[in-house]
This record gives sequence, C-alpha cells and structure tokens, in this order.
Amino acid sequence: MDIVEIILWVLQFALGFGVIFLVLIHSGRGGGLSDMFGGGLGASAAGSTVMEKNLDRITVVIGLLLAFNTLLMSMVLDS
Repeated sequence: MDIVEIILWVLQFALGFGVIFLVLIHSGRGGGLSDMFGGGLGASAAGSTVMEKNLDRITVVIGLLLAFNTLLMSMVLDS
C-alpha cells in the first residue's frame, strides 16, 4: 500500500467521523444531542443564529471535502 493511499484512507475516516459528529450536534425539532452540549441553553441567546449558520457552513465544507476525497480515492485506487 502506497503512502498516498494510506493518507487518503485516514483522511476518509476522519472526514466521515467529522460529518457524523457535526450532524449530531445540529439542533433539530427536538433538540437532539445539541442540548447535551449546551445548544438548548443558547437557543434563546441573540447569537444563536450566527452559531447555527457557522455550524451549517462547517458541515457543508466537511461534507464537500468528504465527497472530493471519495472521488480522489476512486481515481487513485482504480489505477
């Protein structure tokens, strides 16, 4: 196994766990796991919408990196 393949596999697992973690932190209708990390307490704060927007942006960026890494892995591992 080449060093590039190992780096891509490690990155794939890290990004995958990152997406799972970020999705679980998002507050849904029932609050979800975000209440455990203080999301329910900050829901009435004035800056909560800014925090949610930033969390949305980070989740989208990590998701796109995961998709890009998947395509990159398919090209590298195919050859």
